[in-house]
Amino acid sequence: MCIGVPMKVLESDEFSALCESEGERLRVSTLLVGPQPPGAHVLVHLGSAVRVLDDHEAALISSALAGLGAAMGGQGFERHFADLIDREPQLPDHLKRN
Repeated sequence: MCIGVPMKVLESDEFSALCESEGERLRVSTLLVGPQPPGAHVLVHLGSAVRVLDDHEAALISSALAGLGAAMGGQGFERHFADLIDREPQLPDHLKRN
């Protein structure tokens, strides 16, 4: 399974950015997303920023990854998926029949 991790840009140049997540710093390529300002969130996969995220989406993905880690460790994970609790699953528009 391949997983992208949301990271916050600390500094950047024309082709790369120094990013941080969970105390880990990593210089990543920004060739796919272009230069990003400090404070921006990017989804990092295999050393490359593949998508720019807004703050809310970055927080949701980070929480889901924390929940996955908790579940794998046999700990409670429900609080990490608060946006999914007490609601029915919904299909994306492109999968709905008209």
